[in-house]
Amino acid sequence: MLKKTKTMRLFIFFLLSSYTLLGQATDIIAPGIKKIVIDPGHGGHDPGCHGAHSQEKHVALAVGLKLGEYIQQKYPEIEVIYTRDKDVFVTLDERAKIANRNNADLFICIHANAAGAKAHGAETYVLGLHRTESQQKIAERENSAILLEEDSEEKYKDFDMSPDAIIARQLQLSFYLDQSINFASKIQHHFKRLGRVDRGVRQAGFLVLYKTTMPSVLIETGFLTNREEENFLSKPANQQLMANCIFKAFQEYKAEIEGVNVLITDAKEVENIKIDTTFTETREVKDKVQSNPDKELKERTLKIEETDIYFKVQIETSNDRVSLSDSRFDGLKVEEYKQDGLYKYTVGSFKNDVASASNLRKELSTKGYKSAFVVAFKNGERIKITTALEEVQGYR
Repeated sequence: MLKKTKTMRLFIFFLLSSYTLLGQATDIIAPGIKKIVIDPGHGGHDPGCHGAHSQEKHVALAVGLKLGEYIQQKYPEIEVIYTRDKDVFVTLDERAKIANRNNADLFICIHANAAGAKAHGAETYVLGLHRTESQQKIAERENSAILLEEDSEEKYKDFDMSPDAIIARQLQLSFYLDQSINFASKIQHHFKRLGRVDRGVRQAGFLVLYKTTMPSVLIETGFLTNREEENFLSKPANQQLMANCIFKAFQEYKAEIEGVNVLITDAKEVENIKIDTTFTETREVKDKVQSNPDKELKERTLKIEETDIYFKVQIETSNDRVSLSDSRFDGLKVEEYKQDGLYKYTVGSFKNDVASASNLRKELSTKGYKSAFVVAFKNGERIKITTALEEVQGYR
């Protein structure tokens, strides 16, 4: 294990290097999505968890392959890479290396869960500190795959998953964490639309998420230890439906970070499966209802008049609304915006000036807001930082 002093040195290094990271953001976060790594969990001599008649490795592979197929059908320009496309064992370390070597823009890890016979529902994880004992157990169970690797004791002897190390890693990957949460929220939204129990977006210290350097999520599709969920997840038609939920979330995520509007559709294969398709219909009706002359006039006016980018520093994200006068903000003038069902809080507003926003972030970091990072807005809507930097180059 790494010494605590070494962890703190890493922690300080990440803080000091964050300004440099921001200045190189166009290199860190590639514009658009060109490569995706899909990681079906377990495999080979590692079956993962199991139910009465199914194994996690088979469920994960089936869902993962369908997801990749759906993405390639609609987006042939995107390269889909699998950590495994058959029943073979791949180490946790190698799974992350595959994503990092290929400079993937997104890492999607697929699993199934295990607990008591009554536990049920789907949940999606991002890297972070677990908040409950059950979350810790899930991470420990998935991380325990290293015990099946050859020379695992030597390979991971210096690997540190302590709270200090995870926090430091979160800081290093702060540009990606918010995107990971965003994507995870969309996945859960579509699971819920399908009728699955929504266990929410959660955080835990998964080794494979710790080692990847791009937006990354780990999806627990359901509990094989629950007879009803095992029966659901073991059927090919339902595996297609689960893959389709992730696929629709991906369409939304891709469109959002690339700043385009697209019609979110089911995968072609899924169109023939008899399911509740109210989501697509409801979305189309909602768009029609919201379309009105006043809104259209406002949008046209914004496009004509508001071409500036405003850089702000985000200091807080919460599942619940927080008072702007809350003591945690220490008297700062804070603004609130809502995105993907989460309440987010920013400080400062710098017109076409990312350097001033970055300086404020550094100042806030010294005051205790260690995970603060710079975000960008246009026409009152948050946009990806790379788009913002490209658009303001004429002002710098």
